[in-house]
Amino acid sequence: MKKRIITIERQYGSGGSAIGKLAAEKLGINCYNRQILEMTAERCGISADHLESAEENVPTSFLYSLLLSANPARSMEDSLPLSDKVFLMESRIINEIAEKEDRFVLVGRCGSYVLEDKGCFSVYIYADPEERAKRAVAEYGIAPNKAESTMKKADKRRETFYNVNTGKSWQDKDSYCLCLNSAVLGDDLCAELIVKAYNEYNSRFD
Repeated sequence: MKKRIITIERQYGSGGSAIGKLAAEKLGINCYNRQILEMTAERCGISADHLESAEENVPTSFLYSLLLSANPARSMEDSLPLSDKVFLMESRIINEIAEKEDRFVLVGRCGSYVLEDKGCFSVYIYADPEERAKRAVAEYGIAPNKAESTMKKADKRRETFYNVNTGKSWQDKDSYCLCLNSAVLGDDLCAELIVKAYNEYNSRFD
């Protein structure tokens, strides 16, 4: 199967979002990251910031209650666990994009699992904790004394989201086509390597 869609999972502070955007620019294709959150929020009838805050700070059961109270006319599969309902909505949006575009970059959201039947070139971006903390302070505006705790909280949230929804291990590098250490390679080289590996792989099927 052709792996036309690039999916990226990344540790917090590894620069995975920036690298995904760079790779998409080099390939001349779209990159989706926060846009998925914004599309989900629009369908739920609440702001993206509100939804993002809810995802980060409250239990999933409250998040789902928030979605229903914001748009009580919207129905979801009642038989599914509450945590699955939000994921299901995001997955539908991702699949809708895949129906319209055969090539794009998707950062996060368990992309390689959601689009498994479409064929994905899956990438994992990581870096050592010290370098990730430095990026969090320099680029994300995190206070130095909160960088480590912020990083651990974000990684735990991403890992739990991935593991629960896919049944796989987020940090298992065997689950990805390509794994890159951004602290060693730098963002631009990581993007170049993704593009080169992606093109080389797909050339086998052209």
